[in-house]
Amino acid sequence: MTENTQQSNHSAPELPTQYTPADVEGPLYERWVERGYFEADEKSDKPPYTIVIPPPNVTGSLHLGHAFEHTLIDALTRRKRMQGYETLWQPGMDHAGIATQNVVERELAKEGVSRHDLGREAFVERVWQWKGESGGQISGQMRRLGDGVAWSRERFTMDEGLSKSVQTIFKRLYDDELIYRAERIINWCPRCLTAISDIEVEYQDDEGELVSIRYGEGDASIVVATTRAETMLGDTAVAVHPEDERYAHLVGTEIELPLTGRRIPVVADEHVDPEFGTGAVKVTPAHDPNDFEIGRRHDLPNLAVLDERGVITAHGPFQGLDRFEARSAIVGALRAEGRIVSEKRPYTHSVGHCSRCKTTIEPRLSMQWWVKVGPLAKAAGDAVREGKVKIHPKEMESRYFGWVDNLHDWCISRQLWWGHRIPVWYGPNGEVVCVGPDDEAPTGEGWTQDTDVLDTWFSSGLWPFSTLGWPEQTPSVEKFYPNAVLVTGYDILFFWVARMMMFGLYAMDGTPPFHTIALHGMVRDQFGKKMSKSFGNAVNPLDWMDSYGSDAVRFTLARGANPGVDVPIGEDWVQGSRNFANKIWNATRFALMNGATVEGELPPAEQLSATDRWILSRLNSVVAEVDAYYDDYQFAKLSDTLFHFAWDEVFDWYVELSKTTFMAGGPAADASRRVLGEVLDVTLRLLHPIVPFVTETLWTTLTGGESVVIADWPKAVLVAGADAPGGFRDAAAEREIETVQQVVTEVRRFRSDQGLQPGQKVPAQLELSGTALAAHEAAMRSLLRLQPAGEDFSATASLPVAGARVALDLSGTIDVEAERKRLTKDLGAAEKEKAQATAKLGNEAFLAKAPEKVVDKIRGRLDAAEADIVRITAQLAALPQA
Repeated sequence: MTENTQQSNHSAPELPTQYTPADVEGPLYERWVERGYFEADEKSDKPPYTIVIPPPNVTGSLHLGHAFEHTLIDALTRRKRMQGYETLWQPGMDHAGIATQNVVERELAKEGVSRHDLGREAFVERVWQWKGESGGQISGQMRRLGDGVAWSRERFTMDEGLSKSVQTIFKRLYDDELIYRAERIINWCPRCLTAISDIEVEYQDDEGELVSIRYGEGDASIVVATTRAETMLGDTAVAVHPEDERYAHLVGTEIELPLTGRRIPVVADEHVDPEFGTGAVKVTPAHDPNDFEIGRRHDLPNLAVLDERGVITAHGPFQGLDRFEARSAIVGALRAEGRIVSEKRPYTHSVGHCSRCKTTIEPRLSMQWWVKVGPLAKAAGDAVREGKVKIHPKEMESRYFGWVDNLHDWCISRQLWWGHRIPVWYGPNGEVVCVGPDDEAPTGEGWTQDTDVLDTWFSSGLWPFSTLGWPEQTPSVEKFYPNAVLVTGYDILFFWVARMMMFGLYAMDGTPPFHTIALHGMVRDQFGKKMSKSFGNAVNPLDWMDSYGSDAVRFTLARGANPGVDVPIGEDWVQGSRNFANKIWNATRFALMNGATVEGELPPAEQLSATDRWILSRLNSVVAEVDAYYDDYQFAKLSDTLFHFAWDEVFDWYVELSKTTFMAGGPAADASRRVLGEVLDVTLRLLHPIVPFVTETLWTTLTGGESVVIADWPKAVLVAGADAPGGFRDAAAEREIETVQQVVTEVRRFRSDQGLQPGQKVPAQLELSGTALAAHEAAMRSLLRLQPAGEDFSATASLPVAGARVALDLSGTIDVEAERKRLTKDLGAAEKEKAQATAKLGNEAFLAKAPEKVVDKIRGRLDAAEADIVRITAQLAALPQA
């Protein structure tokens, strides 16, 4: 029989004794790309499956958030490709207007040059040069991760085709009066020197001061409070509520504005909350969005007192001061005049910051271009309400509706040089002409193009169809629009998803850009804390890939991916995933050495052992579970299911139970080799979308197939003579092996409790008659290190388990008296713990005063003590008698 095993070993494909990811991953990925596995053919008659990559910034590099999201998308697309879909995962990058301009300006500063020294045309050329030389390093990092994207279709939001898409939709929106130019309050970054949208403002609690200032004199005075004292120079009114009797006598009069010599009116406006503070507010229409609206209602002048860099422009002693310097100087001047009623320091309040450079945002009155989002946002909301688009998980719908149902008009102009320049020309006599991509721009003396560029989100909002060649009705548009699903983080639900919904429905005749929005959470550290360089907990995923392999990083991320929930991750979890990859490798190597094969049909059911029937039955259950989890975007559950099936059931149980069969040889061994080959084949294909590299190497070695990337996705396994809906199932075999597992687990636990080493052999009798366990005696003895009972066998311990009995002779293996003393001491400690916990829980006075957490902790101690007493008592009873 040993000769059979040796013969199988000789003919088995060879695998290195150890899996080394660095030797495998790079060459494998290049082979996949060279063979065109990830490309998509619009002429194919296969059903389409399209996902776009959320385009990373051209300035960016792969971070854990990217790795997480890309792993999920890659898993979906790899599975769909195996299922026979014409799969397109669309790659590309975003030109990232502000971020990229900042990077290049910093490079210029090192040379002692500014963009203004170069001029607009030369500066833009310099950015293109930077992009060609240094931008887009993330593409190479995506290859490291294993992203199966269609590289030949890679797009950039500033390339020629996408520029045409941007000009086309701008022109259409303009002609439909959905784009307009107006002077409004916008979020202004004094560092980036541009407007930014509401969703690009990050709010955080800052420490400042709340200063109460008295305007006017005597009965004609009003106290207002502000955290931005410098803006008082631009006040053009004080507002009170119309029904506030305290100030009724002042409404319609004027009071003096301190430090300025100006008199300003007192107006009544329902926006004012009479219960907040003094019930009076200063009105600075040019520097506050709410004040701007009050100003419009009361026809107040807009007086700007800060320039684009946040420097005071108002004439007087404060002119030329930075806004923060002016704040202190103005409070000091007011204090000297006796105008300060109260000062609260520190005063913590929410302050907006630029999401890119972290500078404090300054509300500023400015002439900008806007999208009238009302009808577009309504369509985006209706698409979800009517079921055209599903949001997953469903509980995220409320966040989506809360945003699209309350959208303000979108400021789309940016005061930058890098980006899509607004296609509007102004004539010498006040003419305004919007130019489409096929139109001739007006020429002649006095005609100039608008100097602003479009918000980056404007072009990325077109991504699902601009990347396919729209506005032309290309074969790619016809084949691959709309997308099947959008996989993205809930944190950019408002930034990107809403933009794509509005533009897709508008540009594509009411067809939404995707059928499903699958939202995931953010990656956090193992303690649930946001990852940040400032916190010292940021992780470069490439470092983990170098140490543990890309599969380990991918599996860790997927195993934590519950829909819409943040993902904690720590390095020890990646180590565990690396161990899983090694387990797959070693188990497959063992299987190949023992003749596992995929050749020929599976033997009929009557030729299979209960162990074979059990693992095939379990395999079919797992195939069904994994499919259901994929369809519900439950990556954590499907990963966990595969982990426990592969490690626990296939490698730790089926392989171990089959070893004695392989050693025995004959038809039963041949049948088990074929079953093991089938189980590994299917398991590796199920695992492939999550851990593509190790599974590719093992699957091609096992099957001789070209690549698991283009292999068929597993379906239910059929066994001749036992066909059933959903594939072969055998509940009786599952119960039988569960009983074997129960006996082995209980005896192992007993051996451990008695202090026996795992490899220590013990004489034993197995009383298995009348049970289904008899056929498994050899395997059970092997797993439990149980020797046959000799003539001088004397049972010193007897374990009844699952209808069977295992008698062991422990004489000579342990010091019975020493073990009895140890257990007796442990039992006494457990009984003491139980008595103390019982006494506390029986004390009514204690229960009345103790916090609920303390009481719960004592209840837990009582439960643990009672469990210990049961366990230790059983161990004492099982010890050999003196």
